[in-house]
Amino acid sequence: MKLFDTLKNIWKIEELKTRILTTLGLILVYRLGTEIVLPGIDPHGLQALKDQTSSGVLGLLDMFSGGAFSNASVFALGIMPYISASIVVQLLGIAVPYFQRLQKEGESGRRKINQITRYLTLVILVLQGSAYLTNLKAQVPAEAFVSTGFWQFQLPSIVIMAAGSMFVLWLGERITDKGIGNGVSIIIMIGIIARLPFAFIAELTSRVSQQGGGLVAFLIELIILFLVFCGSILLVQGTRKVPVQYAKRIVGNKQYGGVRQYIPLKINAAGVMPIIFAQAIMLLPVSLINYANSESLSGFAAAFSNFTGFWYNFTFFIMIVAFTYFYTAITVNPMQMSEDMKKNGGFIPGVKPGRKTMEFLDTIMSRITLPGSIFLGIVAILPAFAQISGVNHQFAQFYGGTSLLILVGVVLDTLQQIESHLLMRHYDGLMKSGRIKGKNPGGPAAY
Repeated sequence: MKLFDTLKNIWKIEELKTRILTTLGLILVYRLGTEIVLPGIDPHGLQALKDQTSSGVLGLLDMFSGGAFSNASVFALGIMPYISASIVVQLLGIAVPYFQRLQKEGESGRRKINQITRYLTLVILVLQGSAYLTNLKAQVPAEAFVSTGFWQFQLPSIVIMAAGSMFVLWLGERITDKGIGNGVSIIIMIGIIARLPFAFIAELTSRVSQQGGGLVAFLIELIILFLVFCGSILLVQGTRKVPVQYAKRIVGNKQYGGVRQYIPLKINAAGVMPIIFAQAIMLLPVSLINYANSESLSGFAAAFSNFTGFWYNFTFFIMIVAFTYFYTAITVNPMQMSEDMKKNGGFIPGVKPGRKTMEFLDTIMSRITLPGSIFLGIVAILPAFAQISGVNHQFAQFYGGTSLLILVGVVLDTLQQIESHLLMRHYDGLMKSGRIKGKNPGGPAAY
């Protein structure tokens, strides 16, 4: 079979085999760390925290941390503070001239940006660590703590969680350097996959014993989930190819250029960032309104706290479409693309170089972003429809949203890297025909 032949070929390539085994070993270290509870806490008293993180935004954080959040683990804060810091620095690169200069300085500028990102990550870790411990004290019984004092428990726990998150970041960087795929993305993906078996068993048990429908209904759900995965792959890989012709250049006895190439403009150039932005905006006013005593405001909060309600999902969908246009506008620069083509002697057939090319690319991006944003919005609200249809809320999270898109993007990118190693050594790729196109989820836009 093709699968077994491919596995044999992978095992024959010593470098690829070493990279895969290294990746698996570092992932094992990460998974073991998620089970180590903070010193001074009785693990048997964490049931209330587990119940709190079964759904909502805390459930999303618990998923990204691979269950470490609900375990009060030393890795409880996970990799998300680094992702948040990366997003902030990326946005500063659009508005602040200093960061714009750093982005143009090449390797030295990139090192400075990485250093600033790490410092900002530490600040976010301290703030989130304090908030996490405050919530932990509210959820966990007092007898589960050996001590609740600031010097005896709170300060050491903040330091331990901050160190744990930085260690997770270090593991991600080692996976990128010594393993296969993008390390940070793989760690997030492993956290998502870790909850899949439990969600799978919970839904199967629910269908067989509680809700009814039996195995037939469960198989129908799996078929629908497969179709959703196929649609997500189309969303991640969908591109609009713009032809570019390069002028002929003769250097010595060799001729360069004179061939037609293509610029692949992604249908969903914003990745999962619109969903993350929309979720943050949706949760902020509800959190503030909950402190108000007005009945009208309380009713508003109740309507937008119902994750399966019409108004929540309608507003969520509209915001995702808007944020897709916004994030695409700040990440895809048609003017820069036009200038680069002009410097390299390239032009789009039938379009004048310069401003006309910029306007042409901007028009194409505006047109392809509309169906991409609508499709992204549909994928984001699919879990709500799954819950309305009777799917267990844990299993429904895999029908769409951030977790599904991250899962698809990281798997495609990792498989593309494995295929590149195979083809470089003259072996067959992973597929009988065609090539796997990775999403390259190395930047914050992938998260």
